[in-house]
Amino acid sequence: MILDGKTAIVAGGGRDIGRACAMKLAADGAAVAINYHASRDGAETAVAEIKAAGGRAFALQGDMTDSADVARLIGETQTQFGDAIDVLVHVTGGLIARQKFGEMTLAHWNAVMDLNVTSLFHLVDAAQAHMPAGSSIVTLASQAGRDGGGPGAVAYATSKGAVMTMTRGMAKEFGPRIRVNAICPGMIDTDFHNTFTKDEVRANVAGATPLKREGRSEDVANLVAFLASDQAAFMTGASVDINGGILFS
Repeated sequence: MILDGKTAIVAGGGRDIGRACAMKLAADGAAVAINYHASRDGAETAVAEIKAAGGRAFALQGDMTDSADVARLIGETQTQFGDAIDVLVHVTGGLIARQKFGEMTLAHWNAVMDLNVTSLFHLVDAAQAHMPAGSSIVTLASQAGRDGGGPGAVAYATSKGAVMTMTRGMAKEFGPRIRVNAICPGMIDTDFHNTFTKDEVRANVAGATPLKREGRSEDVANLVAFLASDQAAFMTGASVDINGGILFS
């Protein structure tokens, strides 16, 4: 297995894309620390499934916008799996709500930035000193970071554009010791779109893709696992699209 002997942290690993990432990394041999904020059941069942398959995993609740919770996650990972952190996957993030200019509050803007960008800063800041040569960081940006997002998503799209820029900057600073790449998902079948996107919009977007479907969390997880592994050893600073062909960049 391509990640045998590696330790991975998945922040935001309790549901959808994050949970699929945790499962895939474990299937590829990694010991996996799963952070979750509210999705306790998804995180704990993931741990149970990983252990039942002979893998190693634990779940820990925490707010990745809180540096103390981030430090607790890093510490518990090292206690359970050893000092080295080989793979860091940052899935933590969200839209929070659709708010257009004129109705958007500064509090909303700051909350979106904290959730999507500041959480990434805290996690990388705490983990990077413990990541040995050959390690990998994978960040979750979005197609919205490329095209500006849908109605009421300016704050979200801006934050995801910042994630892509931060990914490029970290790739320069951390190379050659650590590779850093971003993923830009398009329409993926997750609770995000169940909550924030109308069914007819989803159907229209899926129908407009050359592949004629929404993506699955597992599609994204497969790409994350590739970028985390030595199979992607000459990739860093990239923002990789996974959107069924709805947008080419």
